[in-house]
Amino acid sequence: MTTEQNERLIWVAHVTRIRDHKDEAAFAELFAHFAPRVKAFLMKSGADAGLAEDVAQDVMVTLWKKAHLFDPGRASVSTWIFTVARNRRIDALRREKRPEPEDLGWGPEAEPDQEDIVTFQQESDALAGAIAALPAKQRDLIERAYYGDLSHSEIAAETGLPLGTIKSRIRLALDRLRHAMK
Repeated sequence: MTTEQNERLIWVAHVTRIRDHKDEAAFAELFAHFAPRVKAFLMKSGADAGLAEDVAQDVMVTLWKKAHLFDPGRASVSTWIFTVARNRRIDALRREKRPEPEDLGWGPEAEPDQEDIVTFQQESDALAGAIAALPAKQRDLIERAYYGDLSHSEIAAETGLPLGTIKSRIRLALDRLRHAMK
């Protein structure tokens, strides 16, 4: 057995101890090894030190709380941790692009024209019909992603499907919806 294979087995054993016994010593070792690496990874991807620290902390909390979701047959511990880190970074970027409450307009908005209301209702009905016409597997993922406001990794954790399958199905579903709405 190579050193790399031995190290992988050790990390899997640590996650198993966290999952089965909430072993704080195993978590402390994983944290000491991976937290600085996750922070460095995030900083290399453009996050400032503060955000990288926050996301790294969040990733490690996820490891503690969701150790039961780790499947050594699908990925190594490091791959799993860095995938969570990448997804948390994407989530953080999305939050940064949302308007802050002070950026939103105050006071009553002008009433929309009756024509706009009818158009909006027709488009909403067409979209609902297009979603209903999707294959069940694609419809379920679209509903989880957009109505349930779940990230792709959260959907993968809930469904047990590989992340690539989730992304492919959502991409295909969105393509079908675009064509249906033309």
